[in-house]
Amino acid sequence: MEIRQPAVAGMFYPESPQDLGNTVKSLLAIDDPITMVPKVLIVPHAGYIYSGTVAAKAYHLLEPLKNTIQRVVMFGPSHRVPFTGLALPAAEAFNTPLGMINIDKIAIEQAAQLEDVQILDIAHTHEHCLEVQLPFLQTMLASFKLIPFVVGHASAESVANVIEQFWGGPETLIVISSDLSHYHPYQEAKTIDAATTEKIKLLDYHLHGEEACGCKPINGILLTAKRKGLEVTTLDTRNSGDTAGPKDTVVGYGAYALR
Repeated sequence: MEIRQPAVAGMFYPESPQDLGNTVKSLLAIDDPITMVPKVLIVPHAGYIYSGTVAAKAYHLLEPLKNTIQRVVMFGPSHRVPFTGLALPAAEAFNTPLGMINIDKIAIEQAAQLEDVQILDIAHTHEHCLEVQLPFLQTMLASFKLIPFVVGHASAESVANVIEQFWGGPETLIVISSDLSHYHPYQEAKTIDAATTEKIKLLDYHLHGEEACGCKPINGILLTAKRKGLEVTTLDTRNSGDTAGPKDTVVGYGAYALR
């Protein structure tokens, strides 16, 4: 069995299974009055000390769905490898310090036949945007299979068509991985991220890279949401100046739920 091993354990999150488990549980131990059953989560993908508290606002919503969700379809931007379309891994499982997650092989075979989708293992090998989400999912869900897409240069229509192919029912969760603005002064970043959040709420699927590094997958899900009549709930928006970094240059983070 070909297994995709962790690339950023010990950097973006703890490498020790015990430390990682404790960290994730601590992040998820929040008192939040928002209760809803999401179909889609948009979550950040920085190191846990920076964006973990924001991501946890989304993942804690999965508690009542622990035994319902059986499949997670993930979309995140390529940070290292330039390519056109959407990339699937050749691996049959993804490994994290918390254990193995099996890939939905039947779905992968189906997805590989779609226009704009290819098997491109190198796009996954060192990519962190999907990997950092997995310990949260492993903690919140009893058991699930994974369909992971890294998104390169792709239109909103291309991404939306793939999302709709694997939309499924209550057993399927869609996860979109993206940070917001990058490397602006604190107040400027807050202004940019507030405008981006407003666009997301309005299902404006024309975001660009300066607004969100995962603009391609976000645009795809917003187009899908417009087609399906979904609504967006903003769960949290912060930046690294609020969490664990200086305020002279920050990265923005947002957590959103769609249903």
